[in-house]
Amino acid sequence: MLVTLDVMTSHKTPQTMKPVTAAKKLGVYLEATPAQFRAGVVSRDELNALQADPPEWLRDLRRNGPHPRPVIAAKLGISIGGLARGGITDPLTTEQVEALKAESPEWLRRERATQAEVRKEAARLKARERS
Repeated sequence: MLVTLDVMTSHKTPQTMKPVTAAKKLGVYLEATPAQFRAGVVSRDELNALQADPPEWLRDLRRNGPHPRPVIAAKLGISIGGLARGGITDPLTTEQVEALKAESPEWLRRERATQAEVRKEAARLKARERS
């Protein structure tokens, strides 16, 4: 007896994400992106294309900002919580971040020292795990 299985061809639906998720993955502040980017959904392929060959608007945002908090924190060498403790809640441009670095207020020096201790402790624990 011959049994045939009717195998349906599966059509893959492209994986999509909301613009806010795509902006986070691209490291840019959503409100500064073009309206067309904010209005729709972004497919995984579109995200990969933006990362591989960023258009001028994306290169400009990455270079000049305004930057989202995770990017600002990384540029300053502190945590996102440290930004909040320092009173930084709004996006900043690269120029503003550089001015903060040059000014080096007390809160920033304190947060950088805290972050250095956190990294030092993490490295110590990692080394302990290996031995």
